[in-house]
Parts: sequence; structure tokens; C-alpha cells
Amino acid sequence: MSTQSSTQTGYAPVENGSLYYEVTGEGPALLFIHAGVADHTMWEPQVDFFSPTHKVITYDTRGFGISRTENTPFSNRQDIFDLLNHIGVDRATLIGNSRGGQIALDTALEFPVISSGLVWICGGVSGADFPPTEAEMAWFGRMEALWEAKDWDALSDYETLTWANGIGQPEDRAPAALRTKLREMIYSNNTRVDGEAEARVLDPPAAARIKELTIPTLVVVGDRDASSTIASADYLAAEVPQARKVVFENVAHMVSMEKPEDFNALLQDFLTNSGL
Repeated sequence: MSTQSSTQTGYAPVENGSLYYEVTGEGPALLFIHAGVADHTMWEPQVDFFSPTHKVITYDTRGFGISRTENTPFSNRQDIFDLLNHIGVDRATLIGNSRGGQIALDTALEFPVISSGLVWICGGVSGADFPPTEAEMAWFGRMEALWEAKDWDALSDYETLTWANGIGQPEDRAPAALRTKLREMIYSNNTRVDGEAEARVLDPPAAARIKELTIPTLVVVGDRDASSTIASADYLAAEVPQARKVVFENVAHMVSMEKPEDFNALLQDFLTNSGL
């Protein structure tokens, strides 16, 4: 929780579910969307840094953290629209890591009226196909086998190795505090009990309509991330009219957690130069 400003917490009603959220500070709104191996607490360094000048919103997406869902189809994009409406925010800069990056991109395309800027961090691009290498396929195959076996301890260790350190990287490459925090979030998500929710995909997908994206866009990627993520970043940098790409050297998937000070400085520069 931020030490800079008081934090409002609550649950926003969404279709057959509720989203836990926290709002800290006042000013232009920033909505942070966590990775699929995390929850809203991954953004704590950003809440502390940006809440003196912005309204910082973090939340647990459906199926993660302490948000709740029934057995239902749903749209992450509609969830964001409903969340912002519940809080009383008309427009926000959408900032997402990994799965959250793809959700942010898709939401900016489906709901441009609520999207003032986009920060895509180590995410994907719906509708784009960037196949993994053979070595990565074998690596992810091991992860899938652990999931099928419901070996949550081993899976949490393996996912931490994958997303904190990077595929094929030394086990201690990333800082110990990052690895500990990430494993806690991964294990909690893997073992939580909730309804089964099936996400509706964006149709047409982002790759088929990328030129529609006209808001200021920052593309961030680590050079130790998976090849498909790096290819997605290259694609966005080439195709999005107002995109700026920044590569973090010797950093893997969790850029804002591994290099919070550098990431915050980059995001502050982007927001200032974009008038956000």
C-alpha cells in the first residue's frame, strides 16, 4: 500500500462476478493490469511513485487474487469498462504486463473512449502468431505437464524460474526479492478456489485492426524474455502509428518488478511527454 496517499479499496460489480480494486491519489488516471502470474500487488512500487501526481488504480483481474467469479463466459475488456465506470473514471492510461499487456491492447481497441494512452509490457498481440523456438516449446511442455499433474509447488518454482529469470537463464539471475514475491503470487493463484470463467476473445483480434490504435503507446520488453514476446514488441513498434519501443537489457518478463526505478522513470517520461 502506498505511503504517499490514502487508498480507497472495494469491489466493483461485473458480469457474474466482482473485481477487487485499490485507488490511490488524485489526477489523471493510470490503470495497472497485472501479469497472469501475479496479482494487483505486483504494482506496489508504481503506486508509491505515481500516486502523488495521478489517480493510480490497481485491481485483481477475474480469476486472480481476491476477485471473484461465477462459472461464466466474460470479457476482460468489459470488466475494465465496468470497473472504471464504478470508480467514476472516464479515461485512463492502460498499463499492462504480460497477459495484462494483451488485455490493455485489446481494451484500447474495443473501448477507445476510455483509453487515453497505452503501455504494453512484455505482452502478446491477439491474432498474431509468433511461434516459440523448439527449446522454448520443450520448456513450456514441462510447465504444462506440471499443471496437468496439479503439482503446485513444482509448478510455482518452475514458473518463477521462467518469468523472473528467463528461459534458460541462471536460476539466480533475477533478484531474490523478486523471485520470492513472484512465487508467492503464482502459488496463491494456482491454488485459489473460485468459479470457472472463460474469457471472450477480441473479434476481430488486435492484429487485424492495429492501425486503429492512435493513442500514445509505449512498448516495453526485456531482452531475456521469450522469443515470441520480443517478436510481439517488434511488431507493435513497427505497426502502431505512435509507438515507442524500449528494451531493458538483461531483464526478463517482469520488467517493472525487476527494475522498478528505471521503469518508473521511463513511464514518467512517457506520461509527461504525452500529456497524460
